[in-house]
Amino acid sequence: MPINMLSKPAPVKQAVQETAENVAAGTVFPMLFALSFSHLLNDTLQSLIPSIYPMLKGTFGLSFLQVGMITFTYQLTASILQPFVGRYTDRKPKPYSLVVGMVFTLGGLLLLSVAGSFPMVLFSVALVGVGSSVFHPEASRIAHLASGGRHGMAQSLFQLGGNAGSSLGPLLAALIITPYGRGNVRWFALAALLAIFVLSRVGGWYKRTALRTDRKKAVTIPPDVSALSRRKVNTALAILMVLIFSKYFYLASMSSYFTFYLIDKFHVSDQFSQIYLFIFLFSVAAGTMIGGPVGDRIGRKYVIWGSILGVAPFTLLLPHANLFWTGVLAVFIGIILSSAFSAIIVYAQELMPGKVGMIAGLFFGLAFGMGGIGSAVLGELADRTSIEFVYQVCAFLPLIGLLTGFLPNIEGGNIRKTAG
Repeated sequence: MPINMLSKPAPVKQAVQETAENVAAGTVFPMLFALSFSHLLNDTLQSLIPSIYPMLKGTFGLSFLQVGMITFTYQLTASILQPFVGRYTDRKPKPYSLVVGMVFTLGGLLLLSVAGSFPMVLFSVALVGVGSSVFHPEASRIAHLASGGRHGMAQSLFQLGGNAGSSLGPLLAALIITPYGRGNVRWFALAALLAIFVLSRVGGWYKRTALRTDRKKAVTIPPDVSALSRRKVNTALAILMVLIFSKYFYLASMSSYFTFYLIDKFHVSDQFSQIYLFIFLFSVAAGTMIGGPVGDRIGRKYVIWGSILGVAPFTLLLPHANLFWTGVLAVFIGIILSSAFSAIIVYAQELMPGKVGMIAGLFFGLAFGMGGIGSAVLGELADRTSIEFVYQVCAFLPLIGLLTGFLPNIEGGNIRKTAG
């Protein structure tokens, strides 16, 4: 996505519209909890894909590069459409698009349960990726609308559901799919149907809220970005994108290859490795709630500092730890690294007021895209070297967090004057 697409901050009249009634009522927690629960279901279903990689690798005789291509296909379809979906719905909200996205996910899972060839596996995960590309920007928009001005908290609560769901996938795969076969993926269609029901209710609330907004035309005052030039806004966005690269390349190494790393280095079973992956992903979920609320209070930049750069000592130690300390370090890495994303999204939304959906789609899409590219690149690296070498290289990625020092300071929605 070219940065010049985002180059000019939107005027006040293009800012997110919220009704006076909604603002006065404050945060709409029932909707935030519904969105978080839907995100949990959505990401539980999606996380089943990497959780069954060892099974797919054995069934189809795949190389690590082909395993990476599965993630690349899913992440590519999940990333390309998201900014465009967000940009479109900024202008023309589609409350029930969330239901449509979940239908794509449902179809992809059912196809994955019966896929008889590697190309069919790729097609099935692509369908799941399309569902994700619709779900994330529009759900993030509704979370913003329901936040009552507590944007960081709302984004973190929304992310909490997704990260919790991502952690459940490996555990459920270990309990239900690995012992009994890939066909049992079809039972998770029930979770997709539940998500469709919940999202239809959320869509109804969103539609009613949007209609009241159109009638009352109450506008929330966007952040004052006049203190920053267009160049500085673009530079800040570029830095945020590089930080997303750092974060999600490392996460790709964990979500796609942590099980293989444990099996190769410590000779544990598939099920045991999936439990360790669950522990890591659960830690990611546990750390999610930190970034948003803390960023609301002290500023997003400080959260980004602490998350991206602060995880470096733990990633550098991981390749040299024994099995026990590998688990301990994975917990710290998951908690610290996961706190950045909500802060990054809200920071970017404050830089580009009135483009909530597009910014959410851009950064969700970039996150998925970096994860997919990272999986493919790291899979090729593992084939050419070793899985342990992959973790020795990835250990240095968090040092890119030093770029955070070039971001302007944002606190309380106002951009402070900065040198230069």
